[in-house]
Amino acid sequence: MGDIDEAKRILGKEGATLVIVKEGRVLFTSDSSGIRGLLQAIEELGKEMAGSSVADRIVGRAAALLLAYSKIGEVFAFIISTEGLKVLRENGIKVEHQNVVQTILDRTGMNVCPFEKFSSKIKAIETAYDQLKAFAEECRKIE
Repeated sequence: MGDIDEAKRILGKEGATLVIVKEGRVLFTSDSSGIRGLLQAIEELGKEMAGSSVADRIVGRAAALLLAYSKIGEVFAFIISTEGLKVLRENGIKVEHQNVVQTILDRTGMNVCPFEKFSSKIKAIETAYDQLKAFAEECRKIE
């Protein structure tokens, strides 16, 4: 079984929202919503994420920027936005998905996800992590 297959298996069976596997080892799992799990993975794993396989329930542009920043090798998503797919493909990341949507919505399903809106301003992969982390911290203060 390949790394992406193992990540998909864990994502589907164990209720995780994010699974990262590399060289047959599960490096990280999360059940956090939004991009919190991905931000935490980058903080904990750093460069070790490069070349890994990631299975994530929802990948929008913000998550795709973080995956590209981390130099992920391949990604599986149940749901991916058109902008997220574009970012991954532009950065040479192999992508598998079940559903493509125009945009990722917030938890109410009524508005565009705030991270999707914010990430539209990010032009450089190199700054994506710092910008999204700062935005996530701002959002936590408001909650």
